[in-house]
Amino acid sequence: MAQATLGGGCFWCIESAFLQVKGIEKVQSGYTGGDTENPTYKLVCTGTTGHAEVAQLTYNPEVISYRQILEIFFTLHDPTQLNRQGNDVGTQYRSSIFYHDDEQKHEAEQVIKELEEDDAFADPIVTEVSTLETFWAAEDYHENYFNRNPENPYCQAVISPKLAKFRKTFSSLLK
Repeated sequence: MAQATLGGGCFWCIESAFLQVKGIEKVQSGYTGGDTENPTYKLVCTGTTGHAEVAQLTYNPEVISYRQILEIFFTLHDPTQLNRQGNDVGTQYRSSIFYHDDEQKHEAEQVIKELEEDDAFADPIVTEVSTLETFWAAEDYHENYFNRNPENPYCQAVISPKLAKFRKTFSSLLK
């Protein structure tokens, strides 16, 4: 098993998509990239901790590659928005890839370079590529949030449309 740690706005969006992907064994919502120890959701939401909301994936590289994970990641959010995703504003919602080793760093930089060369987005990609220092697991109530709270207005307005697009685009990779 291997791990990937990605931030693309609210971690509920990233988590809900990757839970449906073949080869993804576990998705843990959490925080990383800041300087506050033992951060809480309430504290991270203030934007003062330096942490990003992230999803940490545990995956089987014999079933899904890190590159495929990154390709999915770049369709789940807008990597051209600095410190925001839609109405979620603040450094905690930044587009970010926290690599676990030099191979992941290289792959992330390569994918970004290719997306930019292909003009995949109208604006420049601002995704932060940083080494993973400490990952802090989010509170238990964040786990599998979308599936446990489908009637939540945020889930209906933001996550559901993203998942519909995701399922259509990556149907061959779904469990």
